Amino acid sequence: MQRLRLDMARIQAASRAIDPVFLGTPHYRCEALGSELGCMVSLKVESVNPVRSFKGRGTELIANGLADSGERAVVCASAGNLGQALAWSGRSRGLDVTVVASRYAPVVKLDRIRALGARLELVDGDYDTACARAAAIARSRGIRQIEDGVDVETCDGAATIGIELASDPQPLDTVVVALGTGALASGVGFAVKAMTPEVEVICVQPRGAPAMTRSWHARCVVTTNSVDTIADGVAGRIPNPDALQDLLVVVDDAVLVREASIVAGMRLLLNHAGLVVEPSAALGIAAILEDRDRFAGRRVATIVCGGNVDMDAYHRWIGTVSGDADPVPAGEHGTHRG
Repeated sequence: MQRLRLDMARIQAASRAIDPVFLGTPHYRCEALGSELGCMVSLKVESVNPVRSFKGRGTELIANGLADSGERAVVCASAGNLGQALAWSGRSRGLDVTVVASRYAPVVKLDRIRALGARLELVDGDYDTACARAAAIARSRGIRQIEDGVDVETCDGAATIGIELASDPQPLDTVVVALGTGALASGVGFAVKAMTPEVEVICVQPRGAPAMTRSWHARCVVTTNSVDTIADGVAGRIPNPDALQDLLVVVDDAVLVREASIVAGMRLLLNHAGLVVEPSAALGIAAILEDRDRFAGRRVATIVCGGNVDMDAYHRWIGTVSGDADPVPAGEHGTHRG
């Protein structure tokens, strides 16, 4: 394996440093879902923990490091899940956590950030606008800025999911991973490839937020001017070069899916697995739906990466799926353009 930022010994040590509440999440074959999709589907459910997403694995490492070094304050930009996780991990260690988020982020995510004791600052704009504001706060206060996919601890934490997948006695052919900043895809991909190099790793983004996927195919950073997707957790415009380089080493393919397929995936996860998920968590199912022949008969694992979803929006989406028609009326995607 080519040289990159991730290191297996460090990731294995990370597993011992993360609060066990985030580890050993359910991984099981969902026969009903597999019958519907024409392949053997297993689900790695990362939404059954105090922050309802995989992000706590990385923020535990970050908060441990900050506390050990004597730092008392930290700032991050977040689409919602990283902010919750950093607030949760920081609270028990006495850290002053500031989270910058778009005011267009799902209210449920913003409310939980506040409830966990973090200082929340809202910006008029999207995730990348929030990143710029977080950087300004870090400079003015002289504190560390955490950026998902950039700070390697976020990738190391995600990689512990890959260790758990690769350690499962049931062999896999393919792992399908949601792609946003790259922390989840690169971390999981690195661990899976290190332990089971024959397993294919595919990452998935919405067509309405394609920057990292376009960058992966171009093998250089490609930015976009706007995003337009209900999958707010993966809606970035400006990929990080280091995160991209990791992905180029450990990922076999990157694909884009339609909004209708994301919502159809959410409905399938509800109907066949009893799981209420946020749109980003359904990207893997959406990819299978759009390319059934590619996955036919294969043993496919997908990561249910989060369950923080606005329930009013969820019921609107789930109640309006009809074939391949776009189930989301214009203006209701919930992610700010520009």
